[in-house]
Amino acid sequence: MPSRKTAKLVAYELLQFAALVAPPLTVVEKFARLVQLQNGLTSYWLVVAASIAYVTSVTLLAWLPLKYVVRKRRTTTSENQQWRPTMLAYIILCTLPCFAVILAGSKMDRKNGLDYFSELPVSLVLFALITVDVVERIRPFKLLGQSDPLQADYDTSGLVLTRQQHVTTVSDQQEQGTLTLEDKNGITPSRSASSSYLYVMSPRSRSHSGPLGSLWTRDQRAEVFVESFMFWLDTVEMVRVAGEPSVFYSDWVFPVYIFCFLSTLRLVITPSSPLLVSAGVFLQDLPFFFLRVALIAVFGFVSPLLYPLKNLLVCLTFIYFTFLTKLRIFRRHSMF
Repeated sequence: MPSRKTAKLVAYELLQFAALVAPPLTVVEKFARLVQLQNGLTSYWLVVAASIAYVTSVTLLAWLPLKYVVRKRRTTTSENQQWRPTMLAYIILCTLPCFAVILAGSKMDRKNGLDYFSELPVSLVLFALITVDVVERIRPFKLLGQSDPLQADYDTSGLVLTRQQHVTTVSDQQEQGTLTLEDKNGITPSRSASSSYLYVMSPRSRSHSGPLGSLWTRDQRAEVFVESFMFWLDTVEMVRVAGEPSVFYSDWVFPVYIFCFLSTLRLVITPSSPLLVSAGVFLQDLPFFFLRVALIAVFGFVSPLLYPLKNLLVCLTFIYFTFLTKLRIFRRHSMF
């Protein structure tokens, strides 16, 4: 009987494989229906067969070998990576061709007066993208039982001093005759300090009793799902704008999907990497701001004003705290 660790690994890999296979097959099937209207039933089955052949070849030639290499590297090294090769492969092999087919289908939709790419295929592509991100983020956590406190990121506000522990130094051990330490020249180190103390910090107890005590608990496994969906909320809203008929059947759909695809490249960077903030500004907030302003100027309020204001605020705060605060005028202590 397989262990729980093996079962969890198999479940994660099956979820990611389903996220890799389902979007291309669904999007291409919708595209095949449009082709059938122009060229007949034979063209439909040719397009469907081509999609199956693509998914099979990608799985055997790219996805499985990459998974084997990544899995082997995880077991042989413990280095913290700044990027995720599996996510890069997923974006290139799944998200990119799906967006390309949707763009091609938008022109055929406009020509035939149909609406095959309105909701289901686009939502499926984004949901699969979020699923892959959630799986990669939740891998280090256990699924059964309570969350491991060692995996939590403690902040200093939640730390309290519990005890001070005496640490015996080298000079103490020499005075007690328990340690003899000489360098290559036979000189004994000086006895400068006699003792020191190590202040041990531990997490502050945040437990609460009563009928509502369970509401005070914090579990990082649940936060992973919330953070992943919030991470993609801006991109999801931009794709929704592209689904508006006035935008979808115009040439503006091309820059919208291009910038949306560029924003998905943030998935390659690990969530703990400092590069994620810069990537979010240059790959999402800055281009999304100019694109939303242009779309509002051309089509009206197809996007709420909240989103361009959010993009502008993120860009301005990034510039201020990253560059302007280093100037001498902003480093004066007299300023607020």
